[in-house]
Amino acid sequence: MKQTIEVVAALIWEEDRFLICQRPAYKARGLLWEFVGGKVEAGETKEQALVRECMEELAVTVEPHGIFAEVTHEYPDVTVHLTLFHCALLKGRPKLLEHNDMKWISPAEIPQFEFCPADVEILKKLSSCGKGKQ
Repeated sequence: MKQTIEVVAALIWEEDRFLICQRPAYKARGLLWEFVGGKVEAGETKEQALVRECMEELAVTVEPHGIFAEVTHEYPDVTVHLTLFHCALLKGRPKLLEHNDMKWISPAEIPQFEFCPADVEILKKLSSCGKGKQ
């Protein structure tokens, strides 16, 4: 039986655009686009994990403000339970510390990028509600 891992990610808006990051080439699902985030470690809440991951990966401080979406996705190697939080950027400007690239995109630009399969349902929701802040 495959392991299920808890993963958190941040939906960070700047006006009418949200932040996406491109995974490093050497990681699983390399060069696909995703929301910044990562695994929830033992003893952490999802919110604590998200704050830590955003600091580690982008050198920014975020404040989670509720859940935008949750999905469970089965990859060949692992099952992921992903929780995407609305996040306010409190401090810093995103820096590329781990990812290959990052971009601020509008919901209309989603089809121009190849995302991780776990994000597909979330992206449909983002596209259908425009700015996605509902």
